[in-house]
Amino acid sequence: MAPQSRLNQSEDDSLPLRIEDYALIGDTHTGALVGSDGSIDWLCLPRFDSAAAFAALLGGPQHGRWLLAPAAREHRVRRKYRGGTLVLETEFQTDTGAVRLIDCMPHRHEHADVVRIVEGLSGRVRMRMELALRFDYGQIEPWMRRLDDRLLFTAGPDGATLQAGVATTTEDMVTRAEFVVAEGQRVPFLLSWFPSHTPLPECVDAERLVTETEAWWRDWTSRLGYRGEWRDAVLRSAITLKALTYEPTGGIVAALTTSLPEKLGGVRNWDYRYVWLRDAAFTLDALTASGYLDEARAWRDWLLRAAAGDASKLQVMYGPAGERRLPEMEAGWLPGYEGSRPVRIGNAAVGQFQLDVFGEVMDALHLARQSGMEPDPAAWALQRAVMEFLESSWQQADQGIWEVRGPRRQFTHSKVMAWVAFDRAVQAVERSGLPGPIDRWRRLRAEVHADVCRQGYDGDRQTFTQSYGSPAVDASLLLLPLVGFLPASDERVRGTVAAVERELCQDGFVLRYATDEAGAVDGLPPGEGAFLACSFWLVDNLTLLGRHDDARQLCQRLLGLQNDVGLLAEQYDVGRRRLVGNFPQAFSHVALINTAHSLSRSAAEVEHQAES
Repeated sequence: MAPQSRLNQSEDDSLPLRIEDYALIGDTHTGALVGSDGSIDWLCLPRFDSAAAFAALLGGPQHGRWLLAPAAREHRVRRKYRGGTLVLETEFQTDTGAVRLIDCMPHRHEHADVVRIVEGLSGRVRMRMELALRFDYGQIEPWMRRLDDRLLFTAGPDGATLQAGVATTTEDMVTRAEFVVAEGQRVPFLLSWFPSHTPLPECVDAERLVTETEAWWRDWTSRLGYRGEWRDAVLRSAITLKALTYEPTGGIVAALTTSLPEKLGGVRNWDYRYVWLRDAAFTLDALTASGYLDEARAWRDWLLRAAAGDASKLQVMYGPAGERRLPEMEAGWLPGYEGSRPVRIGNAAVGQFQLDVFGEVMDALHLARQSGMEPDPAAWALQRAVMEFLESSWQQADQGIWEVRGPRRQFTHSKVMAWVAFDRAVQAVERSGLPGPIDRWRRLRAEVHADVCRQGYDGDRQTFTQSYGSPAVDASLLLLPLVGFLPASDERVRGTVAAVERELCQDGFVLRYATDEAGAVDGLPPGEGAFLACSFWLVDNLTLLGRHDDARQLCQRLLGLQNDVGLLAEQYDVGRRRLVGNFPQAFSHVALINTAHSLSRSAAEVEHQAES
């Protein structure tokens, strides 16, 4: 997307940045959010607990921040990523001149580095730098001492060094600098994290790190296999997925953040810095279709390791390395983004039973096999264990795809994913010649299908429903034709799409389910934004229904919700016209990629038919 320009009042800390005012930088181990005002307000440390070093996003500057910005109160801002990279450029235009702030995190080797370079473009601009380094979500002020050429910060397991290209002073645990940048001048800053019990990181050249980072990303993005109409959006989404990948294991976290609200000022604030099995098949499809087979293979291998063990204990989510214990706590010392409380660390949904994840695992490993990925003997052994569990458990109630924190129900989507599991198992025997009780699986596949069509469909209203016996509609029902449960041409699918458009759309964008009705399934206070992944699923359904103009129009509107550097959050607040939810959201970008491929295939088919 083209960079935007707006007035930024960087000194008014009482006005928090919007979620869409942030950009992502990362090193494929961890990442940070850079505000359009030149602040880094959120930095996750490269440890499995993902403790944040800066927590200003959730609590204000007193909980940690790194600001680099013009000293002038009013200035114009434009920003963009360098083409095909995760190197961010923010240009500040003041009355006295212009500067460019270059931000990146070099591809990780030994230490996590944040590089910031201020480049003078014209005139002379007075700049200010403020670094309030806080660990453990803003709770811990590190011990600081000055070395010959840099500052050293230490607190428990964490250490950090700051190399600054200008003189700095420290008072009240805040490091500051004021300096003037003239046209052609470049002032570097380098913040490095390291385990405090290990030797200090070596001093390195910040300029060289930027050059190497740019080259690394351009080499990676040159492998993008998508050449369709939506290439720019697909490319940015692919870069975002790569940045959300924990490269040592291949796991892809759902988002970089915790507790960014689904409703501003509300309680729907969850920790998304984990890896969801729900995303498995969607993610693998997006990676393979886009030409990133190495990443897809790493994702499959992560899945096999994480799911190893007793199939009945398959979890909803895991840590980036496959950790299973993710206890939830509340960070009561943080007021939350725009007063949205509580701030949660960890996610109690890890203990839920979700029937749909078994189908996701089966579908992901099926897609891996169909893509031509070399087989892993452990994959079919895991799938056999999953099927053995499902044969006796598919009728159980569960918490569903949306992890509702209420009583278990017979969710229709969950049963459909149980059908997916049996269907993919049958296909593995039929197409790949793998051993298994195919007759029993065929019988169970038919039994589940009939059960869903009998109990999950409301004939009077001509729509599938959220759960058996419920009148509610759910956006997860849009997946029925996408997973092959029924063709889009089936009148029951057409009726369901119409019901979603009628009952769950706000200004054309799709809610997951109605949260403001009496007896809403989640039991939480009402209100949340439109769910962007679900809105892309609607585009996919419109495409399958032959409503090509409607599909393209909705896709264009969804792309219009990207911020100025092409990033999407989890949801969109239609009334406030703001992104809400954790950011950037992998599920939204995965759905974007898959929808772009779907639209491109559809356009090619329509063109071929016209020529025939």
